[in-house]
Amino acid sequence: MTVTAPLPNTVADETSGSVTLETISLREFRNLARVTLDVPREGMALVGDNGHGKTNLLEAIYYLQLLRSVRGARDQDVVRFGAPGFHIAAEAVVGRPRVLTAAFQRAGKRKKVTVNGAEPTRLSDALGSLPSVMFSPRDVELVAGAPSERRRFLDVALALTSRRYLAALQHYRAALVRRNAALRDAARKGESGGIARAAVWEPALAEHGALLWAARVAWVERVADDFTRLCSSIGERGTARMRYATTSSTAAAARGGVSTMDLAKLLAESLEAHRAVDLRRGLTHVGPHRDDLELTLDGHQLRAFGSAGQQRTASIALRLLEAATLRGAGSAPLVLLDDPFAELDATRAARILELLGTSGVAHQTILAVPRSIDIPSEMTSLPRYRIVDGQIDELR
Repeated sequence: MTVTAPLPNTVADETSGSVTLETISLREFRNLARVTLDVPREGMALVGDNGHGKTNLLEAIYYLQLLRSVRGARDQDVVRFGAPGFHIAAEAVVGRPRVLTAAFQRAGKRKKVTVNGAEPTRLSDALGSLPSVMFSPRDVELVAGAPSERRRFLDVALALTSRRYLAALQHYRAALVRRNAALRDAARKGESGGIARAAVWEPALAEHGALLWAARVAWVERVADDFTRLCSSIGERGTARMRYATTSSTAAAARGGVSTMDLAKLLAESLEAHRAVDLRRGLTHVGPHRDDLELTLDGHQLRAFGSAGQQRTASIALRLLEAATLRGAGSAPLVLLDDPFAELDATRAARILELLGTSGVAHQTILAVPRSIDIPSEMTSLPRYRIVDGQIDELR
């Protein structure tokens, strides 16, 4: 597997080196009332029936990477029932020792994050503080779900490895919200001046949207062959392909080496040309927020025509690419495996584990499975823990 090269302006200096989680402490997070774990250096295998908190532990660890629930839940919805808030604390080595905390209080909906005791100026400054990648059966939605699932995948992978991309994404989303609000307000009031108010936000959309387009296209072109090879290595007999799909000729120009400045001009022109249509519909119909990551197998859309097994294979390949992107930016991430081999045959599971090992990605692994017999033979040496009703104990 080819490891993705770092993007320009990466966070490699901040999170370089192999990631090792040393301790994790949780209070009132979902059904985990009080949990404190010393995590073995090689990782651990967590065994427990469904509903007892395995996924909740992985979600809490990953929270320190994304600063939100990996399952898309609101902060108030991951607080244990009846509790005033949750608290997560971890000690890790991310190139150098690092102490991380994340807390949320229902009262006032206050979130606080600290890195080595200091609260960052902006919450986004702490994004990616614990480089991690999480594999889960739910990842099939990356392939079978709506285009928004794949756009989010691209945005997370790129924002976690490029502060420049993250800043552009934040500015783009803010401008998009304001332009759409101006369009809806004008449509509701029937004001002719609505077009002018919407146009105010177009320079920001063009500038930051062009950077998003350029980065997404560049990433897809870099890893497209890897995606094909990974699907084949896992066991897919057909030829899997990936490409950045857009209905806009502006983004298509990025593949031809057009500069970001010229892309911005093209996007500005396209936004202007669509103003009247956007005003009638109250939405912005041009830009990277409308695009998709197209995944095919032998020329057919995996989203529409792929079998469950083919979609699982493609989703695992995407997660491997995400892990390689983090690795390429300087961090061998923590690997979180949430019963990832469910419904996969032993041969495919073994190939996935082999890919994780040979890619240089897997340094420390935390595996969660329902039963001990679900632990792959390649991971039977991991220290074992059992979780029952949110309580975790080491198995001797």
